Amino acid sequence: MDSDYSLNTLFNLEGKTALITGGSSGLGLIMAKALIQNGVRVVISSRSQEKCGLALSALQKFGDCTAITANVTSGEDRRRLLEEVERHFGGLSILVNNAGANWGAPLANYPDEGFEKVISTNLNAVFSLTRESVPLLKKSASAENPSRIVNIGSMDGLHVPVVQRVPTFAYSASKAALHHLTRALAVELGPQCITVNAVAPGFFESRMTDYIFEHYLKDIEADCPLRRIGQEEEIAGVIIYLVSRAGNYTNGAVIPVDGGTSVSKGAKPWDEG
Repeated sequence: MDSDYSLNTLFNLEGKTALITGGSSGLGLIMAKALIQNGVRVVISSRSQEKCGLALSALQKFGDCTAITANVTSGEDRRRLLEEVERHFGGLSILVNNAGANWGAPLANYPDEGFEKVISTNLNAVFSLTRESVPLLKKSASAENPSRIVNIGSMDGLHVPVVQRVPTFAYSASKAALHHLTRALAVELGPQCITVNAVAPGFFESRMTDYIFEHYLKDIEADCPLRRIGQEEEIAGVIIYLVSRAGNYTNGAVIPVDGGTSVSKGAKPWDEG
């Protein structure tokens, strides 16, 4: 019984390095702060140079952070991003695929370009960046301390969302596909000492949810068995677990962080006023 199960041992992240896409706002910014505060050297990326600059100013007070402007749907941008990561770190311990897009519209008016944009960002770019990051992740990987990939899915990939009143066909489909891609990659990369897991968040405060909360917050809370939205520390804690020693043997999992919303009744139809 000489094992050390103290929090400092189970959740120690000192010396790790991370790349977080979409890290300049919303959940990405929360996750970046959580990792930096626990000793991780972090690169955040975003399409917006302005947002990258603002996020970097906020994050650097907590520790080692770098911001790189990049569009993950662009092969050239991904290549430049990974070259910068290699220059900063030499390898990579953690990849968080968080960048995402959404599009809501009734079926009759749902445009092909909207569907394609969402799938391209939420699924295709995740696959491509993951494939291209494997050489860097392998440099930092060992059986005792695997490298980690965490894909940010959604509870909307676990159930059909109705509470916001507007169908999000591409978003829901892309997140469901991302969850299964996570499982396939976990089988592929596990033997190379790289774990792949997904987090499926529910409703948290972000720019994407501002309009929905303004109009439908009471319905969102009523749909959740815990009768509330998520708090920042509740997404931060799951990320810390997955990339720490405590999460070494978790691979191919899709973890809902939604207060049970994805398994509840989903009572509000799209056409209800």
